[in-house]
Amino acid sequence: MKKFALVGASGYVAPRHMKAIKDTGNDLIAALDPNDSVGVIDSYFPNSYFFTEFERFDRHIDKIRRAAGSSKIDYISICSPNYLHDSHVRFALRSNADAICEKPLVINPWNIDGLLHIEKDTGRKIHTILQLRHHPSIIELKKNVEMNAGKEKFDVELTYITSRGKWYHQSWKGDEKKSGGVATNIGVHFYDMLHYVFGKLETNKVHFRNDFKSAGFLEYEHARVNWFLSVDHNDLPVDIKNSNQRTFRTITVNGKQIEFSEGFTDLHTVSYSEILAGRGFGVEDNRVAIETVADIRTIDISPVTGVDYHPFIKGI
Repeated sequence: MKKFALVGASGYVAPRHMKAIKDTGNDLIAALDPNDSVGVIDSYFPNSYFFTEFERFDRHIDKIRRAAGSSKIDYISICSPNYLHDSHVRFALRSNADAICEKPLVINPWNIDGLLHIEKDTGRKIHTILQLRHHPSIIELKKNVEMNAGKEKFDVELTYITSRGKWYHQSWKGDEKKSGGVATNIGVHFYDMLHYVFGKLETNKVHFRNDFKSAGFLEYEHARVNWFLSVDHNDLPVDIKNSNQRTFRTITVNGKQIEFSEGFTDLHTVSYSEILAGRGFGVEDNRVAIETVADIRTIDISPVTGVDYHPFIKGI
């Protein structure tokens, strides 16, 4: 049984990590969050120590590290706000534990090299959650692309709308310096998946970008991709709104929809199982996606021409 600590226990994604730790037969022995609304811990690890101050958490982790033996912490899971991932990963490695970091690993590409250096310095490893790489539909799509490599490029349309209320832009998620913006916060795992499936990124254009949504065009070695991401409820298709759903997620490849909604929330457990088996994804696996979203955040807006644009931006 491996022993875990967790940073960011009150966050949206933290319960998925707690479930993954439990489902893989391991134990969470300490957790940290400045917010004390963490009753969810009782559903998984009621005996876990909990701290609201980093200094006390740090002291507790250091005491365990010095005692070593059977109580040693093997992994520290990072579920904190995006802009703190880099710092908390460094803390994990310096505490003589491996890190398991939620997406995005970092906001800016240049921080990747720093993490590679600290891995080398400490001898510990950074594991990352790139959950879509484990989805059966995506695995099947990748096999199909590899079988057809060298033929014409695939035409792909990616749409992801996940409604967020007014709270979103009052939280760290609405602050681009802390979250990386919409494309980073809700879309980085999609860009990782596109690179993973369709190969080297060749072109990156942004057609629209504001605090609520982004749209653009990406060309990969084996695909042309029109994409649209949004946290604005008004962007939902009418039939989705009428059914009182708040999320719309779809990928089409050459006009055929790829179904990957089913099992989406269970992929963290799969990710943990692979990490524990020595088959997880490391720092370098994140580079292309982090570079992609950094460019989406900063490059000049391109005019909408030809057919290389997402149809949802017509009404904007």
